[in-house]
Amino acid sequence: VQLQASGGGLVQAGGSLRLSCAASGSIRSNTVVGWFRQAPGKEREFVAAIKWGSRHTRYGDSVKGRFTISRDNAKNTVNLQMNSLKPEDTAVYYCAAGNSIITSAQTMAAQYDYWGQGTLVTVSS
Repeated sequence: VQLQASGGGLVQAGGSLRLSCAASGSIRSNTVVGWFRQAPGKEREFVAAIKWGSRHTRYGDSVKGRFTISRDNAKNTVNLQMNSLKPEDTAVYYCAAGNSIITSAQTMAAQYDYWGQGTLVTVSS
């Protein structure tokens, strides 16, 4: 599985950005695609995940109600719509994929076998 993340940039607090993760290779119905982020000096944090076949989603507590993860069939991409952005959302965002990750483990970076390059999101106050 190959992943290519895009869409990062600079935005003011309260604004929106849309990240995309283009996926190719052996994507299966039980593949889970997740977004993680890492701010300078901090550990990698789970943001959201979606199961390719069922489209079941899961969100990290800090982004619930503000971020939406979705899958675009036609483009084979997973999108992360980020609204009401805060300065604390500033980080490098990574998309990742893994197969047969149970729901309770989707927040754990170690469960994902494939990673794209990061895309930087900067939210100014």
